[in-house]
Amino acid sequence: MRILVVGAGAVGGYFGGRLSLIGRDVTFLVREQRAAEIRDRGFEILSPHGDATVRPLVVTAGEIKGAYDLVLLSVKGYELANAIENFAAAVGEHTAILPVLNGMRHIDVLTDRFGASRVLGGVCIVATVIDEQRRIVQLNDMQSMTYGELDGSSSARLETIDHDCQGAGFAANASSSIVQEMWEKWVFIAALGGITCLLRGSVGDIEAAPRGRNLTTAMLDECIIRSRSIQDTVLVRTRWRVPRIC
Repeated sequence: MRILVVGAGAVGGYFGGRLSLIGRDVTFLVREQRAAEIRDRGFEILSPHGDATVRPLVVTAGEIKGAYDLVLLSVKGYELANAIENFAAAVGEHTAILPVLNGMRHIDVLTDRFGASRVLGGVCIVATVIDEQRRIVQLNDMQSMTYGELDGSSSARLETIDHDCQGAGFAANASSSIVQEMWEKWVFIAALGGITCLLRGSVGDIEAAPRGRNLTTAMLDECIIRSRSIQDTVLVRTRWRVPRIC
């Protein structure tokens, strides 16, 4: 399976790098300056699970020749439109697009552009940053990637993706309820980001403050209620089924 990883940042670089290290056919789509850096010296991963130097294949948008089997999309939401234009030439009749962005809107954007049959759902759990030396630094030992068909079905392509993701060192899971898992991450991020911004403090600060835990629980409840309202709207407007969050 030919895999195109869009971006070699903290997330795409980590998961794509781990796949490359076990011999998977991985190419990174990057900007010209980043391509020159990687071609010259590769990039480093510093991790509790083992440090490594990755020397993968790289291409820029103008160098894409032919379709890939899988496009692993891990850019930030505000870069989605540019990323789509950059990797569009890599999408063929049988290409699967696996986004691991936070949120839900990107699913609609991708299906509108490429068709629902090409788009999978995805969730990744990892804490990584790019340091001043352009190294990918993993901050703790959490590392997983989950993927699945949006309608919850099984498929040959999902089995192939799952096969190729095994053995890379991170937990790789094919899911029959990927949309549910995407919503659960949305609720987690919305609640955590909302309470830390609202109270202008870290999780530890909030926990230590009077009624801090109560306020956090109230924020979580509000995010769950809001997600249910959004999901009801999605069910009316789209053809693919959205499971209800717990």
